[in-house]
Amino acid sequence: MNNNDIFKKLRVALQLRDDQIVAILELVDFRMSKGEIGNFFRNEEHPNFMVCGDQVLRNFLNGLVIHLRGTKENPKNAMDVIKENQEVVKKNIAETRAKGELSGAKTKGEYRPKSDFTPKPKTDFKKKPFNPMDKKPAPKIQVVEKVQFKNGKNKKS
Repeated sequence: MNNNDIFKKLRVALQLRDDQIVAILELVDFRMSKGEIGNFFRNEEHPNFMVCGDQVLRNFLNGLVIHLRGTKENPKNAMDVIKENQEVVKKNIAETRAKGELSGAKTKGEYRPKSDFTPKPKTDFKKKPFNPMDKKPAPKIQVVEKVQFKNGKNKKS
């Protein structure tokens, strides 16, 4: 697992956007543009893909600590920061869906059932009662009789 994978997993787990990542990096006086950060999250075959260096990941992690915990003078509770971020993400998703419904567009991953759908009536299938005579007997193999014991000595008969 390389630095790009770690960076991607942290971004997804904490639900961070590019502008939030820029703000986190600025907490430790490390400046990067949103475009450069976007290049870290691209596919490796993409021509603009950039390898995330140790310095970038180190500064991001240091900034993330300050973002979540705060400073000694102004401490924060990390769970409160994460919950606030989740509420903002949910609010943005709700706004996006509301805009999509107003325009009549179908958003990706949204499922709308057909209006003329009627469920089929269930049919009852009766199970056949168990009859041990219906079961085919397995052929018996005498495994012990086929084993030849050789104790390391060749005996002449």
